Amino acid sequence: MSQTDTVVMTLAAITRADVPAACELLRSLVGARDPDLVICDVSDLEPDLVAVEALARLQLTARRLGCGLRLRGPSRALEQMLALCGLCDVLPIEGEPRLDPPNLAASRRREPSPPRIGRSPKDPP
Repeated sequence: MSQTDTVVMTLAAITRADVPAACELLRSLVGARDPDLVICDVSDLEPDLVAVEALARLQLTARRLGCGLRLRGPSRALEQMLALCGLCDVLPIEGEPRLDPPNLAASRRREPSPPRIGRSPKDPP
């Protein structure tokens, strides 16, 4: 079989109980076409931890089947949640991501305070 196809699947409202069925759907799509890449349309997906878990498990399933998985149309909130969970590199976004994870981390990093010399007014005499 030729591995030049791309398969598109849509992931919308999902519960934890739906995750195994979504992985099975991915297995059947990949088994029927033997693609290089699966595009997962997540434009209608609610950004929550169940969605993050589902996407991570779909990526794992795709890798086990010998193909990649990319996200199409994630909301900014979903992108931020993926960044917070450290999954930006694991779950690539089709095209350019709107959120640069290193900049997100840098914005939360505080500069160290300079060492204090001398006494503070709050120090006891």
